[in-house]
Amino acid sequence: MVFGGDGSTFDIGFGLLAGMFERGEDITYVCFDNEGYQNTGGQYSGSSPIGAETATTPVGKDSLGVNFGKKDMIGFALSQGLKYVATASAAYPKDLVAKIEKSKTIRGPKYIQVLVPCVPGWGIDTKDTIKVAQLAVQSGFYPLKEYINGKITKTMKVPKPVKIEEYLKLQGRYKHLFKSTEGKKIIDKMQKICDENLKSTNI
Repeated sequence: MVFGGDGSTFDIGFGLLAGMFERGEDITYVCFDNEGYQNTGGQYSGSSPIGAETATTPVGKDSLGVNFGKKDMIGFALSQGLKYVATASAAYPKDLVAKIEKSKTIRGPKYIQVLVPCVPGWGIDTKDTIKVAQLAVQSGFYPLKEYINGKITKTMKVPKPVKIEEYLKLQGRYKHLFKSTEGKKIIDKMQKICDENLKSTNI
């Protein structure tokens, strides 16, 4: 079992991970996804979501933060034919444990991506850490899924989704989006992402 952050997974270690997938190594790779290089100053990573302010995508007159979409590592893992791929969240530990245990029963490379909020990097109050992680799932921005042999076998359904604003407003990295018309357009774009994600979880 291997543990890595999103920087070493999405960016600087991507080639090594791709090689592991290609060779069919019997390894469960767990990515702790805090959506940035949080240990070295909060710089942008391939996992940083659109609209977020990071140390290397500062907000200014001509910038509203990250203008790229989050790299689809789940899609990449599935494209490589992995027999087990899943997303999980620090807010739902029992679900995470169940997915780890499930991965151990399957031979070959496995990939599990875990959303883990970063208090200083995301600009959140410590007491809201779990709430923010829950809202990421409940808004549909970070859907929880499990794939076996390329097919969805388990999702965390969200019967009463919250609007993406509920997730964003607790985080300092998104505060600028609420101050302008252009920022509102990004929020609307993020809501559309949530809506599409929710369609795929309520199967």
